[in-house]
Amino acid sequence: MAAEKILSGEDNNGQKTNQSFRNEVKHMLNGFQRVGLIFAAAFLACIVLYHAAFSLQIFSGGFSFSPVKPSQYSYSSSVTLGEIRKLENVLLKASMPEKTVILTTLNEAWAAPNSVFDLFLESFRIGNETLKLLDHLVVITMDEKAYNRCMALHPHCYSLTTNDIDFSSEAGFKTPVYLKMMWRRIEFLGTIIDLGYNFIFTDTDIMWFRNPFPRFHTKADFQIACDFYRGNPSDIKSNLPNGGFTYVKSNKQTSKFYKFWYKSREKYPGLHDQDVLNKIKHDPYIRKIGLSIKFLDTAYFGGFCEPSKDMNRVCTMHANCCVGLSNKVYDLNIILGDWQNYLSVRNDTRKLLNSSPWNVPNHCK
Repeated sequence: MAAEKILSGEDNNGQKTNQSFRNEVKHMLNGFQRVGLIFAAAFLACIVLYHAAFSLQIFSGGFSFSPVKPSQYSYSSSVTLGEIRKLENVLLKASMPEKTVILTTLNEAWAAPNSVFDLFLESFRIGNETLKLLDHLVVITMDEKAYNRCMALHPHCYSLTTNDIDFSSEAGFKTPVYLKMMWRRIEFLGTIIDLGYNFIFTDTDIMWFRNPFPRFHTKADFQIACDFYRGNPSDIKSNLPNGGFTYVKSNKQTSKFYKFWYKSREKYPGLHDQDVLNKIKHDPYIRKIGLSIKFLDTAYFGGFCEPSKDMNRVCTMHANCCVGLSNKVYDLNIILGDWQNYLSVRNDTRKLLNSSPWNVPNHCK
């Protein structure tokens, strides 16, 4: 009762207590309420931090991956978080320190023994300072047999599945399967960009003889090889690009560009990615997004269309302007032989070899 009288404002004699005392008691009770609220907030914060740390530990320790919605990285909502996680795990293992990888695609026909894939890997082994680049090569396989063959020969393989489409056989140029394969490639490369990786994409029918990085332009977002090069790396009008070899930096410009490129297939039905690129390279949208494009000199990045004329400078040779897998394999074997003949010449004599020493195209004529 004493306490009740104090709280009601009466003393032991039934008299009103001092007004200041009542205010002091109320102030004390308000203080208890504030302390309780602060304690509850601190407790909730600890719980949130604990769960955040636990989640981060799971993803960074197990997969080196930050959980995101699949749609953030993918052109297709059907791509699952598990597939994104698996892809980034492969990329992480193959990546150079600055998050750069080398990518190629492979199907069963090109992966068969003594076919294009074997020649591709051999070129890295006998090239000038190219063997170490195999550590950064990720092979994107289009079917199960290609994946199994890749795993038998190379440490970094990723299986890219596509529902209801069989990419295992040789795809004739501009056939429906060929077109779907090329556009699937553009879609996938856009995903690589959105994951934050720079990349060199190389067709598997390109032989690597030198490290290409010193020959790239330092201030360009998107660099591409040419079937025919007109002498000016910035000449969008005259240079005829070839999508089989590109060097792409991951940034906002290239992310927007690849989405625009992929979307443009709807405007130009029946055309493959390279032909569509020739259409859209003049589009005002390219200038609007600020994309810097450079075309690569065939003196360093040659092909059957326009061979490099100097083995002292050549970095890559592409079996372009050639139809038929057997024709490619035949002439690529010749190319490797020509390169080995070049290596057999003394270093001081090599500098004098400034005329074209290639014995191709042969079957690819």
